[in-house]
Amino acid sequence: ECPLCLLPQPPEAFPTLASCTHRSCWACLEQYLRLAVSESRVPVSCPHCPAVLQPADVHRLLPEPALRDKYEEFLLRRLLVADPGTRWCPAPDCSYAVFAHGCAECPRLTCGREGCGTEFCYHCRQPWHPDGPCGPVPPAPSLATPTAQLAQPEELAHGEALAQAEAEDIKVCPRCSAFIMKINDGSCNRMNCTVCGCLFCWLCLREISDVHFLSPSGCTFWGKRPWSRTRRILWQLGMVLGAPMVISLAAGVAVPVITIGIPIYMGRKVLAGGPGSRRSSLSGCQQCLSVTSSVLLSLFVSPIITALTVGVGVPLMLTYVYGTVVLSLCR
Repeated sequence: ECPLCLLPQPPEAFPTLASCTHRSCWACLEQYLRLAVSESRVPVSCPHCPAVLQPADVHRLLPEPALRDKYEEFLLRRLLVADPGTRWCPAPDCSYAVFAHGCAECPRLTCGREGCGTEFCYHCRQPWHPDGPCGPVPPAPSLATPTAQLAQPEELAHGEALAQAEAEDIKVCPRCSAFIMKINDGSCNRMNCTVCGCLFCWLCLREISDVHFLSPSGCTFWGKRPWSRTRRILWQLGMVLGAPMVISLAAGVAVPVITIGIPIYMGRKVLAGGPGSRRSSLSGCQQCLSVTSSVLLSLFVSPIITALTVGVGVPLMLTYVYGTVVLSLCR
């Protein structure tokens, strides 16, 4: 039975894939590949797992030559976009890629497409400007249509408002400049580019590590705007000045909670846990002995856990506050 269409199929109807061991029928895989290539979701993953299908399997399963050519084109574009040395011709209706490795000192590039020959700058990726400095690289393409210049002022203002709203949901990857759209569904600001695999922050558009949102950078894990500079500085000052009191309070609460809470928890769990048949087979004296032994054992173990928690947690918190936060304040 095919896991996609749920129809019984003969064994020869299930092609073998080189990327994984999942099996689906020919008809379902062909339809899946048609949709994926039509929506430019290339490279194409297996419909059952994240494994990327091999190009040989895609060519074997796609019957139309036009779709195979489109798959090759999209695959090549994905590879070129992920290459930091590739530049795209800025001329209208020209999608020619220029390999510009080692051109930082001589930034004048020329499009090699026949009939184009547009000259543009390696750094700002705009038309060549021999007498002026590089302008800022636009963070996103213009979302307005070519006919927007002919629109009335009211329509133009409405179009600019829509473009601004869409631009907030469409940004570029800081590594490969691929366009990425974030759906406004309350999801986090930790983004992963599917083209080059770059992990970046949606708010500041910088490549990040796993502790970016824990650092005093002003970027929040959720939210649409980073903190202002004043709010960030006040928060950092509050952390530096109030850290001893907060850490002492947390340690003072954690010590009795862990020391007393673990024996109580273990005693209640032993008293109420276990299968019903086993519990009913124990006498009252045996149950009392079992609970007492577990409580005594946890009373011996809980001080060790408390000491490890406080002994490791307090130095880590002090190192973070008076290391990372203080360095951020001094910048």
